[in-house]
Amino acid sequence: MNKAKGSPPPQGWGDGALRVHVEEFTVKTKGPFDAVNITGLVKAVVGRSGIRNGLVHVFSPHTTVAFALTEDEEGLREDIRDVLRRLVPPEGPYRHPLNAHSHIISMLLAPDRTIPLVEGRLALGTWQSLLLVEADTHGRDRRVVVQVMGE
Repeated sequence: MNKAKGSPPPQGWGDGALRVHVEEFTVKTKGPFDAVNITGLVKAVVGRSGIRNGLVHVFSPHTTVAFALTEDEEGLREDIRDVLRRLVPPEGPYRHPLNAHSHIISMLLAPDRTIPLVEGRLALGTWQSLLLVEADTHGRDRRVVVQVMGE
């Protein structure tokens, strides 16, 4: 028989009923490929939720915005912008007018992320941050929905 290996669940896990806490906030982007670190904003929502163990789902209801879990370092941000421009050039031969590349980029990076929540903390690696990435042709206000689920 196969048994899963790993550490036991955190203290208090399984003691209460599933709870769900939802908050929204708005992020203003500056322009194409702007990457805004929203880790602190998401942590604040988690803190207000009172939930200690579960999942944190972050979603943006826009077709030209995406999220990346990566290191928040300016040189890396520039590398990511350069790679995205090469992979999906803004001036490409597209049938969709104006911003087809924006929609394609948001499909490649995804408009949502789910992060484990353990003992009240996002289970992120040492250098991981959650970045909202503007894929459209100009900056705008972007709505972000954070749903914290757990106990």
